[in-house]
Amino acid sequence: MVHSHLTFENPPALPHEVVVETLERALRDRAAEGEAAGVLVGSALSDDDVEFVEHWCVQVGTRAVPGSPLLGLAGLCLGHTARRFGRLSDEALALVESLAARAEADPSDVDGRAVDGYDDVRDFLHLW
Repeated sequence: MVHSHLTFENPPALPHEVVVETLERALRDRAAEGEAAGVLVGSALSDDDVEFVEHWCVQVGTRAVPGSPLLGLAGLCLGHTARRFGRLSDEALALVESLAARAEADPSDVDGRAVDGYDDVRDFLHLW
């Protein structure tokens, strides 16, 4: 009998110019959203430039079209950013709260990962 073991590895942080190009392409062309998701997660989990990470989470979370999986992912990645750096800008806080509210109101608009991200933000920034 053959056993296969599935492993998951977090995507790496990529050079900023690659991140920008990939995310900009995905914001213009939904066919590129899958690649963009890995790029955004890799930045949120591993890039040490908090301003860059937060900026691109906010860009994606404000510019992706309704129903895009990138909206929920932007909220989740802001949660990762709050956990890693212990802070978010007022703009990012307002966005993650808004994305979570949209997800609760209509999961076909923003998926539930935005709620998870907002929970993380409240936990790690002690906003309860």
